[in-house]
Parts: sequence; structure tokens; C-alpha cells
Amino acid sequence: MCGSQASAHILSLVRIALRSSVFGATISLVLAMPASAAVDCVLGSKADPAELISACNTIIDQPANPNSNRAAALVARADANARTSGGLSQALRDIDRAIALDGRYAKAYRLRGDLLREAGGDLNRAAADLSKAIELDPQDAEAFALRGVVYTNQRRLDRAIADYDQAIKLKPDDAQAWSDRGVTFYLGGDNEKAIRDFDEALRLDPDRPRTYTNRGAAYKKLGQLDKSVADDSEAIRRDPKVPEYYDNRGLSLSAMGEYDRAIADYDQALRLAPRPNFLTNRGDSHQLKGELGAALSDYDAALKLDPNFAQAYNNRAVLYKKMGERRKALTDYETALRLDPGNDNAAAGRRTMLAEIAKFGGEPLPPLNAVSGNGPSFDCATATREVEKVICADPQLGVLDRQIAETYERVLKSANKRSASDLRKTQRDFLATRNASFGRPGYDLRKVMQDRLQRLNAMAS
Repeated sequence: MCGSQASAHILSLVRIALRSSVFGATISLVLAMPASAAVDCVLGSKADPAELISACNTIIDQPANPNSNRAAALVARADANARTSGGLSQALRDIDRAIALDGRYAKAYRLRGDLLREAGGDLNRAAADLSKAIELDPQDAEAFALRGVVYTNQRRLDRAIADYDQAIKLKPDDAQAWSDRGVTFYLGGDNEKAIRDFDEALRLDPDRPRTYTNRGAAYKKLGQLDKSVADDSEAIRRDPKVPEYYDNRGLSLSAMGEYDRAIADYDQALRLAPRPNFLTNRGDSHQLKGELGAALSDYDAALKLDPNFAQAYNNRAVLYKKMGERRKALTDYETALRLDPGNDNAAAGRRTMLAEIAKFGGEPLPPLNAVSGNGPSFDCATATREVEKVICADPQLGVLDRQIAETYERVLKSANKRSASDLRKTQRDFLATRNASFGRPGYDLRKVMQDRLQRLNAMAS
């Protein structure tokens, strides 16, 4: 399960490394035109996109303007289009036109490289554009920083660090560059340097919730879990609507053995965004807490959201192994490996399962049963429903089931005829709903059973 926890932090870090380019085009007009149009186009991205596009059109549509001025206006319009819904294609066309008019306009290459990177397009082409921008303007700190992000996403970490070094040398107060270099150090395993960079980024700009959660990830790698939780908590305080912050704090809390607090954080992350990695991480905490049924529900729900999520298969395999379901565990390990051939945990688990099946066979281990008195109210040997198999495999759920059945019988014996009829109906409804709902996303079998027992106890008192 460690693999899922580490990957969640890395995914968050790579995502936040993306930068938003603030582009302002300075245009020297040579033809008379309305003053407002000139001012708006010069303001660049500070202006409202629709107003900026209209103002730049006035410049672009006058062929008598010098090519360099029209190119600058096209780039300013491209920046505005990129900030509107569905405007990326038009933005890229504008930049192509700008480069055709003025092939030495460095900002055009910088913006095109940034847009290609941000759109998840051809990173090699993005790097080439940013390299051209740097060739034309070696003092452009932003171009170095953006190329550093591209190299980071390509895992060319040494080149990325060199670019961030240059960006910081040119612009020492760029908090984003410090933060991005910290991300790159983290990905390279140098967590102490990462923390130093995050510290500087936060000194320059304390209102950076993502930098707090990134520093928390580095602290977690160093085993300083209290500091990790503190940083994630600060990120949540500053921006409580980002689900990754709760997920990251949950990972640290789970590593500290505080499973209930971790589960509460995963619950909040899932309320904000139902994602398979959040469900898988919550399943891990349930599994570590011994709540096997709840863990299985979470892994199943994660795989309904994303049937190709390798980590959920791996972690469900760990659970099946605990439940004695060797063949199911082997199948899940093999699926995890097919989806993620580099998953060392799945490879080791598969070897273990193959050895155990060769030695002991593939039949499930004997479940707890009602006859022995140490299991649920029904005979696990004849259980066919998945929910019943989970109850049989989880001692705590087995005890809950037996308590529900025994309390139900006690209340039923003391009820009058009419009340007994109503009670039988509610018990049938409880079982039918449990059987139909188990395995659905968000369904918490343990809580449902606890609620039922609480209601029955209230009737018995």
C-alpha cells in the first residue's frame, strides 16, 4: 500500500508545477487609432479578454502597421484567446501568424511553448519553442522557468534544475520558480533541498497553499509526519476547496496510525471530487484499521470509477490475501502488473501468491462460521452473496452481524403482534437494501450495520 500513498503526493506535485503565464505585449503604434484600443492592447493579459481581443483586432487588421507591431498584437490576442473557453486553437493560429510576420519575436515562441505545455501537447515541441525564445532573449527569466517545467514533466531533472537556476539568477524574487525547483528536487529524491526551496518560495509569497502541501510531502518523505500534517493543514486553511490537500494530509495521518482522522480527510476529499485514488487511499486506511469489508467496498468503488487503476488492483490483492482468497489475490496482482509493469509491490505479491497456491492450493481459507460462535449469524460455508463473504472475512463485521441478529430476536420476542410485523418488515428491508447497495460508490457497510444495531438497541431498552 505504500506505493499508492507515494504516488498520490507525486501526482499532486507534478500537477501544480504547471505555471500560468502572465503575458503583456508592449506595442508601439504608428497609425492613428482610438486611444482605448491602444491602451487595452498594451495592457495585455491585465485587460478583459473580450475587450483585449477587440482592441488588438484594430491593430492586426491594418496592413499598413509594421509587421513587428501586428505580430505583437497577434500575440496579445493569442494570450487573451487562451484565457477563453475553447480559444486555444485560435491562440495557436495567432502565434503562428505572428511568427510568420516577425520570426525574431521571442515572446511569440515563449507563449506558444507555454500553451503547448499547458495543453498537454507535444512537450518536445514546447521545449523547442522555449529554447528559441531563450536564444532570442537570453534575459527572459520566465522562458527559462517554463522550460524547466517542461523538462520536469519529461523527467529530465538535471536540465530542469539548470533552467530554474538561471531563472532564479535573473529574477530572484520569483516565488513560483523557487517552488517549481523544489518540486523537481523532490522528484529527484533530494527532499532537504526541496524544503529549502519551498521555504524561500513561502518567504517571498506566504499565500501559496500548494507550496505548503508540497513541502508537507517532502517532510513526509523525511519521516517528519507532524510537520507534514501541519503544512497540509495550512494549505487547507488557506484554500479549503482543493481535494488533494485533504488526501495528502490523510496519507500522513494514516502513516502515523491515526486512521479515523485519515478516513475523515478522505471523506472530505471525496465530497469535493470522487476520484479513484482517494477511494483507494481510504481503503488502505480501512484495511490497516482491520475494517476489511469497508476496504473492499472502497477498492471496488475505485475500480468502477477507473477500471484501469493499477494501484487499486494491487491493494485489493493485499486485502484478498488477508481474507484467504488466494486466487482472487493472484488475479488482482496480475491485473496490476499488466496495467503497470513496473509495480514492484504487485510483482512481489504475485510471486508470493504463486508460491502459496503451489503449496496450499487455491481454495479460500476456512471462514468463520455461526456454529463455532466466533462469526456472524449465518453459515459462512454456504454464503453466496459478496456482502456475506465480506462479513465472514472481517471479524468485526461478523460480530456486528451476530449482534444485530441476536438483538433483533430479543426485540421480536418482546413485541406485540403489530409491532412484531413492523419489525420483521424493517429487518427484511434492511437486509434487502444491504444486499443491493453493497459495493456501490460511497456505501459504508460497517456504518450501515452499526446504525441498524443502534436502532435495535434503542427498541430493546
